[in-house]
Amino acid sequence: MRGDAAPRTARVVRRALKRLGNVGPYHDRHMARTILVVDDELNLREALVEALEADGFRVVSASDGREALTRFRAERPDLVLLDLMLPELSGIEVCRIIRAESGVPIIMLTAKDSELDKVVGLELGADDYVTKPFSLRELSARVRAQLRRSEQALAVDAPPAMVALGDVQMDIGGHRLLRDGAVLPVKPKAFELLAFLVRHPGQAFSRDQLLEKVWGYDFAGETRTVDVHVHWLRSQIEPEPGHPVFIHTVRGVGYVFRRPS
Repeated sequence: MRGDAAPRTARVVRRALKRLGNVGPYHDRHMARTILVVDDELNLREALVEALEADGFRVVSASDGREALTRFRAERPDLVLLDLMLPELSGIEVCRIIRAESGVPIIMLTAKDSELDKVVGLELGADDYVTKPFSLRELSARVRAQLRRSEQALAVDAPPAMVALGDVQMDIGGHRLLRDGAVLPVKPKAFELLAFLVRHPGQAFSRDQLLEKVWGYDFAGETRTVDVHVHWLRSQIEPEPGHPVFIHTVRGVGYVFRRPS
């Protein structure tokens, strides 16, 4: 991160940590979940490590893109906090490589003026983003939300259910999309969004509702996140993405899943 944003964010995190003491250890089914923090700004990286460790997580860190991939493959973290402005390899490229190897939740750390990078990161499979400077409470809430979603997905042990979407088959239990038996690349959060809509056919949901139901936010999130994932899903399952037959836009509301008549 460039300019004054990194020191300001580090100061915000440290002040919040001192004021709150410990925001509460992460007492869930899995103790000491591992988080990989990737940021080239030393003060912010150290502040994040300190805050997350105080919150009960095991934390590993990296200062550039190449080191991030090395640490990711060695540590297999449960979640990645990924800055987009990195030396060696950009955060966008790191996101692309990690997503090709794993469905681990990725939260991007972005600057206010990097809207294009946010969109590209989401399209590559990042699950969420936090704009710098951010508060410790916001970061902690988003980390916990992503870990909850990840655990819920792993806990599903129902028999696989196949849903036909034209020439695409949706294997809900196996978390896969297939065409003619071949597995299609699928972003984890996009699949969860599709599964939620498929389970509620004919019911229109606002973007805020989808953020809450699929992303697990306890507060209003960035609605652009939903739009990006819907756009990606349409490119995969719709015969003509510009004229969708499955995922429809409801003007002034949001989105609805319908089966063609």
